[in-house]
Amino acid sequence: MSFFPRKILLAADRSEESRLAVEAAADLSKETGSELHVVYVGLISPWVQSNTLSPTQYRRLRAEAQEVLDEQVRAVESLGGKVTQAHLRMGRADSEIIRLGEELSAELIVIGSRGQHTISRVLLGNNAESIVRHAPCPVLVTRKDR
Repeated sequence: MSFFPRKILLAADRSEESRLAVEAAADLSKETGSELHVVYVGLISPWVQSNTLSPTQYRRLRAEAQEVLDEQVRAVESLGGKVTQAHLRMGRADSEIIRLGEELSAELIVIGSRGQHTISRVLLGNNAESIVRHAPCPVLVTRKDR
């Protein structure tokens, strides 16, 4: 990897923390001339396997996820960023983001973190922590001021 990443993967949702990640990724890609890929992962609960959903349920979830992805692409573009490609994934956010980072040979992943407390992390998991631990490249984590 060069000093500046040539390929950035932004994982974004509708959260305030994600808005900060969108701003950071848009700025970084503009300043460095990096490719910017945006991913949104539509959640399929770990307690419900995608093959147990009806085709109608799965299509509805996927359509809702596509709306969020489209919003995030528009947010990047409104900041003057240029999205190379948008990616929609379904499943566990951390696994899908890591997998896409590997597939793209991303040199930086940008995510927002809600900074959950210990008990929430134990019960719900923490996507940011998992991504930082298992990502194939450096990870920039943005957080809202407390």
